[in-house]
This record gives sequence, structure tokens and C-alpha cells, in this order.
Amino acid sequence: MVVQQYRDGGGARAARALAVAGVIAVTAGCVGGGGGGGGSDGSGQRAVVAERPLDVLGRAAGVLAEAGGAEARTSMETAAGGTRVTIRGEGTYDFRTQMGRLKVVLPTDAAGADERRPITELLAPGALYMKNRGAGVPDDKWVRIDTTALEDGNLVTGGVTDPMAAAELLRGAADVTYVGKSELAGVTVHHYRGVADLNRAARAASPQSRGALSAAAKGFSKDAVPFDAYLDEEGRLRKVRHRFSFASEGSEVQAAAEVTVVSTLLLYGFGAPVTVKLPDEDDIYTGEIRQG
Repeated sequence: MVVQQYRDGGGARAARALAVAGVIAVTAGCVGGGGGGGGSDGSGQRAVVAERPLDVLGRAAGVLAEAGGAEARTSMETAAGGTRVTIRGEGTYDFRTQMGRLKVVLPTDAAGADERRPITELLAPGALYMKNRGAGVPDDKWVRIDTTALEDGNLVTGGVTDPMAAAELLRGAADVTYVGKSELAGVTVHHYRGVADLNRAARAASPQSRGALSAAAKGFSKDAVPFDAYLDEEGRLRKVRHRFSFASEGSEVQAAAEVTVVSTLLLYGFGAPVTVKLPDEDDIYTGEIRQG
């Protein structure tokens, strides 16, 4: 049992250990084309297919900010020790304030005996709050993480890619191909495939997202992040899948291996009300977190 100190604004190494040992070592399968909700969310359609793909993708984060709140489903997937594991999340997110509340469900252990309680996550600019984190954290306390101090900028640490960060990454898109038109949960969408550059995305990001994306640009083993993005006729991002790569920590005798995490975000129910109340300082845990 490894015990690590984890305090508000703690070091990147402790944060990376939390990510790899505690969360992304159990990361989740892609959401897929369906996913509850969807349907028609208003009018004022834009002929996105007639525009340059880079323009459409570069505008996606701004279009979401105009749309306000939305319901979200998230999913991550990775392979650990030859086993594919998953984390799934569901909740609401306000793209104007860049704040959201998600319930994140971890898989059971290999024997299926470890019933894990869902983790409640609050997302805010520069911060991630987690409740029911376990590993020695009291039930009534939250863990606060400074996402600008994380080596991945919270693109994978919490088992959920912050929805606004996922959209902001598209500002760094290059080599984009328009794949074609399809249907997603009853909505017509346009599919784009390309590669986002983390450094370019960080430079073009909104001030609230820039710190976390700048950290990610330094922390990942590859700046290039392949993606598939699906936007509706109004230019709103409905689904995006990113493939992140980073080096896991190896032992003294074993070199670090490269790990790929596939993160998928599905958005629907635009206009949904979003209420996020951040914890008071007295409710934030600053003690030790055990890593199993």
C-alpha cells in the first residue's frame, strides 16, 4: 500500500500517481453513436459542411459557450496488463461558466467483488473536486486538485475529460478530413477526423482553459492528439473522441511504457439547467490519500 500526500496545489508527481494508480488505470470504453437524449435542439441551422473544416472546428468551443448548458456522457478506455478497463460518467455542464457536475462510475475489480461507489466530480476552471474518492478520504470531504499543476491538465486524471477542454482541443486541429454526414441519436451530424496539436490548442484556448491545456502540452509524450468530432447543423459539438498518449512510470529496471487513453464525450439536451456549488474550504480534505 502506497501512501502519498495530496494537498491543494500538490506536486505533479503525486497528481500523476493519483491519475495512473487510482483512476485512469480503470478507464472507459467509447460511448458510441447513441446515448440518450439528443433529438432536435432548436433551429437557425448553419451549413457547416460548406465551410472549411478548420473554421468549423475552431469555432466549436465558442458555439458551445453560446449554447450554455448541456447534458453530457463521458467514457474512457485503456488497456492495463492486457485487460481493457472502463470509466463512465454522466451529468451536466455549463459551457459559459465552464463548470459542471458529473457522476463517475468505476468498474468492479477483476473478481467482480469490489462494489465501488460512484465518484462525484465538480469541474471548474483550473480545479477538479472529487467526493467519494475513498482511499482514506472521509465520506463528507472533497478532494481538490489544481488542474494547472497536473501533467495532463486533467484531460485524463479524473477519468473524465473536461467537456470544455475537449472542445478547446479542436482549436489546435490540423490535417482535418471531412468524413461525411450521418445520424447520431436522431440528429444529423457532420463527421470530421484529424489531429489536434496540444501546443497550438493551448495558445488558442480561452483564458479559463489555457492553464490546464498548457500543462497538458508539457506533460504528454506526444503533442499530437488524433480525434473524431461530430457536429450538428448548428455547429454544436455532439460527440468527440480523442486518443491521448503518455508515458507511464516504469520501475528502476523497467522502462516506462507508452499508454494510450481513448476519451469520448457525448453532448445532448442543450439548454439544460446546470447548478454547481463548489465546496467550502472546511469541506476540502488536505490529508493523506492511500494508493492501492
